[in-house]
Amino acid sequence: MSFDAADFLSKFVIYFVVWLFAVSAHEAAHAWTSYKFGDDTAYLLGRVTLNPVPHIDIIGTLILPILGFVVSYSGAMGFPLIMWGKPTPVNPLKWRNKDTANVCVSLAGIVVNMLIAIVATIVLKVLANNNFFTEENITTGITAPMYAFLLSTVFLNVGLAIFNLLPFPPLDGSKVLQTFLPRSFEPVFDFLETFGFLILLVLLQLGIIGAIVTPLNNLVLSLLFG
Repeated sequence: MSFDAADFLSKFVIYFVVWLFAVSAHEAAHAWTSYKFGDDTAYLLGRVTLNPVPHIDIIGTLILPILGFVVSYSGAMGFPLIMWGKPTPVNPLKWRNKDTANVCVSLAGIVVNMLIAIVATIVLKVLANNNFFTEENITTGITAPMYAFLLSTVFLNVGLAIFNLLPFPPLDGSKVLQTFLPRSFEPVFDFLETFGFLILLVLLQLGIIGAIVTPLNNLVLSLLFG
């Protein structure tokens, strides 16, 4: 099968724009929420912004997503599950109501990604119900990239939100879980924070993460499109 450069480029642009917006919104939400609880660390570093530049991690935001798209487009495998933005720095010592702040700051990115997915779903449904999108035009013409953009926005933001809910460091869910566990669990979390990324990679390779995330993704998507 011949390589379609125009198709590759259009899909890549949509995918990458959606990804940059999703990860920028996620990290900016962490920074904004932390600022509202009294910590100006990320705010002073210019992280309360949707401009993707301050949120870019060369490996996690650029190299892995690009490689993932290229490999996925070739049909060899799906997009990589692990992609990330530059971690948002926070100083818990500056927080008011530390436990509440920790939960809210940790969940902020997840909530924003879900809100983006909900808004994109609503726009999709409104346009489809008014025959702007039909079975005939969602793959051709000017409406095709618009449909692909909105659909990618839903899928990617839901995936990012669900993945970050997992209680494995350095994911957001681990910080929420840590807030509610007794102090006797702190050595366990210290270990996981040291080796959490490696453990996450192993669990991904074994298919355990996929077995957890895929049903949750499907559930959320079915609720959105139901």
